[in-house]
Amino acid sequence: MSAGTVSGEVLPARGGPDPAGVVGAVGGSPRRGRRRRRSLAAYVFLAPWLVGFFGLTLGPMLVSLYLSFTDYDLLTAPEWVGLDNFVTMLTDDPRYLNSLKVTTLYAVTSVPLKLALALAVAMAFNAGMRALGLYRSIYYLPSLLGGSVAVAVMWQQVFGGDGLVNGLLGLLGIDAPSWISDPRYALWTLVALGVWQFGTPMLIFLAGLKQVPASLYDAAAVDGASPWQRFRYVTLPALTPLIFFNLVLQIIGSFQVFNSAYIISNGTGGPSDSTLFYTLYLYQEGFTRFHMGFAAAMAWVLLLIIAVITALNFLGSRYWVHYDDGER
Repeated sequence: MSAGTVSGEVLPARGGPDPAGVVGAVGGSPRRGRRRRRSLAAYVFLAPWLVGFFGLTLGPMLVSLYLSFTDYDLLTAPEWVGLDNFVTMLTDDPRYLNSLKVTTLYAVTSVPLKLALALAVAMAFNAGMRALGLYRSIYYLPSLLGGSVAVAVMWQQVFGGDGLVNGLLGLLGIDAPSWISDPRYALWTLVALGVWQFGTPMLIFLAGLKQVPASLYDAAAVDGASPWQRFRYVTLPALTPLIFFNLVLQIIGSFQVFNSAYIISNGTGGPSDSTLFYTLYLYQEGFTRFHMGFAAAMAWVLLLIIAVITALNFLGSRYWVHYDDGER
């Protein structure tokens, strides 16, 4: 076949040799150029995230990992001490072990209570009521405020010696203690605060309840299932993915509680270290006593603890979490 021309250039015959690479230059370069421009545009849009990730997340994490093996007081150069910080916290620091105990006790009590209350309220809302949107917003408001200072200050006033709770108990002739000043009860006031902020899991459960087919409840009712049996064998299995999701998020959040413990205890973790949460003790070591190397080691141990608990949750989920495969 005869050769052709493109813009005055002689092209080789179809199937013939192309010693000058003319066809590649004409047909390939525009495609490669478009791919380069698209890749460049993608990296331009990703640049803010990449800068934030490497500059504000990965970089500080690596520095923190290095500092965890040093003795560093923020004023002098870090001094390498190897595993001394980790050995000290696990074998020669009773306050560290107490902070771990307090945080674990808080997690194992507040998380189940919060999820149970969230599910109960979600089921009440799902039963149908007027002004549902208003009630949903009101119940979600405490979670929206989160661990704000204002909420912690309010809670301090509610459970103080002359607070709202003691005022109501006084009307009944009950002489109650100052809940936040008594080491027997101080932690439980924080548990109550954590449970009170159940709005986020409640909304997630409510969304899940609306996806459960009514035909399943009808079939269970026809078979003579009681309300408890319908809840046990229809509602709970359908909600297990959301229960698992909420469980993982709430456990992680419970190990990161700081603001409420700091405000209610005035930054001390008192009384008698009964509210000395892990993150509060980390703050004290790093920014009050300037043991920044020790605080960095605490942070990495906390990361490891959360990672292990999360991994165990995922491993155990295969035995109780039921995913809908779309077949009825």
